Amino acid sequence: MLFSSTLSECATGLRCTRWLTTRRHTSNTAGRPNETKRHGRVILSGIQPTGVPHLGNYLGALSNWVKLQKTADAQDTLFFTIVGWHALTLPQNPKELSASRMDMLATLLAIGIDPKRSVVFHQDDNQCHTELAWILSCITPVGKLRRMTTWKSRLATSRNANDESEVDESMLNAGLFTYPILQAADILIYRATHVPVGEDQTQHLELTRDIADSFNRTFDPKKRFFPLPSQLNTPSQRVLSLKDPSSKMSKSSPDISSRILLTDTYSQVKAKIRGAVTDSIQGITYDPSARPGASNLLSILAACTNEDVKDVVKRYEGKGHGDLKKDVADAVEEVLKGPRAELERIKGEREYLESVAKDGAMRAKETSKETLKQVRSMIGLC
Repeated sequence: MLFSSTLSECATGLRCTRWLTTRRHTSNTAGRPNETKRHGRVILSGIQPTGVPHLGNYLGALSNWVKLQKTADAQDTLFFTIVGWHALTLPQNPKELSASRMDMLATLLAIGIDPKRSVVFHQDDNQCHTELAWILSCITPVGKLRRMTTWKSRLATSRNANDESEVDESMLNAGLFTYPILQAADILIYRATHVPVGEDQTQHLELTRDIADSFNRTFDPKKRFFPLPSQLNTPSQRVLSLKDPSSKMSKSSPDISSRILLTDTYSQVKAKIRGAVTDSIQGITYDPSARPGASNLLSILAACTNEDVKDVVKRYEGKGHGDLKKDVADAVEEVLKGPRAELERIKGEREYLESVAKDGAMRAKETSKETLKQVRSMIGLC
């Protein structure tokens, strides 16, 4: 009875009879373009509700979600989720986390995610994720999890360590160690065929494919119930810290001037760009190894203006860092001013946000309950 509240929402009322799915993705269509095109893709991506998104989040992921929504075929289904359970793998202030959940939802709507076209929801509103994660954890070897390296970088960042060598397993909780399985469940519960992820998450997507393949071979060798999700390559920009261009821009950095937030005013943007680390070399050239600071600013400018960085750098012959920083600040403001104003407006509409979250959770459950019904039947939990 201890775990009944966790399982009841997805398990109650599910008749345990074997049945043939009527869902479009009855087999592994990922990697088979003709099948995927005919039936439509299922695309899923998520973001943690930990603090205000910064420019790196926007240029590297969120803006691509909007582009995916605009360019997706009518048959495609898009799921965008705010992954609250993943946030718990590191210590959180409960009040701040509660506020961040709603702020992140407002952010997604402000940047242009349409809740009528895409399914936008809080992961922690759908208990099917955690039930499937437990089932998948029972077929996932510990050795595969030990090969996952992301936990070290996350611990290092959260503890403001200089590098990963300063953290070890004595600091590792079970949730952070096993969260790649929950991430796999986030994807597989909707039988997603495509997942837009950054380079730092490629390893986890490969694990998801391994877990899906293991489940299929164990419980459904003929039909291959779970598609093996493909990595969806979208143009993304790796934005580096303004104060330490050897590392990514991060929400957890103790130096607030190292990042530009979506809520920053134009004055704040200018001040942060003006204080960005560059070098003492005369002129402007693009050389990420030798001149990481200047190259980071050039990359940001290129991403904001949708240009190739090689074309951007040509405009700075005979110019200095001051010229570059002014143009970067103006370009960033042009990109952020619309979403910033919309975010301020939407954040005050509590009832609307709650309505969007409720509707998104309902639509997500319609799909996930069907998946879980079949999984429970296949593994004998009925």
